Amino acid sequence: MSTAFTEGPSDPTVQPVPASVVEQVDAADTTLSNPRRAVLSLGSNLGNRLETLQGAVDALEDTPGIRIKAVSPVYETEPWGVEPGSQPSYFNAVVILRTTLPPSSLLERAHAVEEAFDRVREERWGARTLDVDIVAYADVVSDDPVLTLPHPRAHERAFVLAPWHDVDPGARLPGRGAVADLLDTLTRDGVAPRGDLELRLPE
Repeated sequence: MSTAFTEGPSDPTVQPVPASVVEQVDAADTTLSNPRRAVLSLGSNLGNRLETLQGAVDALEDTPGIRIKAVSPVYETEPWGVEPGSQPSYFNAVVILRTTLPPSSLLERAHAVEEAFDRVREERWGARTLDVDIVAYADVVSDDPVLTLPHPRAHERAFVLAPWHDVDPGARLPGRGAVADLLDTLTRDGVAPRGDLELRLPE
């Protein structure tokens, strides 16, 4: 599967996967033996937001050991944790995937995809070209500060729960319960579905 990275140098979504990761997953990836289910949240509020989200989906699918199984509808949302009107609105989506990568390697890949789109980490909740967060990984619950699972704020973010619920109505957030029930406790103010926009599931 390491041959997936054969596109030309002009493709901004292509980032090399460390050789150790490729070796680790290549054998398992021939059949995706014992894959785990993971949920990732994507967001962008700078540049061509829809194109960036689609590029992120494609880059994740191009990763050895990852298969995208579902892509949610696109939502337009007001930025979280900042003064209203101080940043452009976000486009958000959720992807559900099956992966043989362990959580730490999946996080490394998420960061590599962000960096491919010139993500800059200068301030918390700052504007960004791309944000890729691991929302949940199988049923893992961990307080590891490097990667807390599930995402410590997912249960209070309608811009994560709403698209996740759209694509998987029976979903559950480990340690928190049904996504539908969590969503019922939140306001959807500033979180609007964009039925005129669509992300493609990789072929």
